[in-house]
Amino acid sequence: MSIEKGKAYLSAFGLADRIREFDVSSATVELAAKALGVEGCRIAKTLSFKLGDSAILILAAGDARIDNKKFKETFNTKAKMLAPDEVETLIGHAIGGVCPFGINDGIKTYLDASLKRFDTVFPAVGSSNSAVELSIDELEKYSQNFSGWVDVCKL
Repeated sequence: MSIEKGKAYLSAFGLADRIREFDVSSATVELAAKALGVEGCRIAKTLSFKLGDSAILILAAGDARIDNKKFKETFNTKAKMLAPDEVETLIGHAIGGVCPFGINDGIKTYLDASLKRFDTVFPAVGSSNSAVELSIDELEKYSQNFSGWVDVCKL
């Protein structure tokens, strides 16, 4: 189960007690914001893209959208999200719970500049009814295979 992978990963850093699980879905930005009682922009949504023969993750603020021009300038290729049936196989988490914790080997994780305006954000933890509150520094530190900050979104 993906939530178990996410929990195990964060537990190794002593963060297990900060993981929140809900009786309701948090699979979308809107649902996660409602479950947490926060503004949707503070949800750190995790987007998965094809990049060459592999996949990458980009965490962005809940109100941000990929800017295709910026993505192409940064990664030298057109933005192509993974197909729904590829996500769990390539990343290790199903849609609605994709996060940078407990992911498959070789998946690089990038954080978008849209997150920098917040003190803390709420990424999922591997399931469609979980989240963890992390500071931006913690998100950078604990995102598996963190590969850098990018500016590929627009608000």
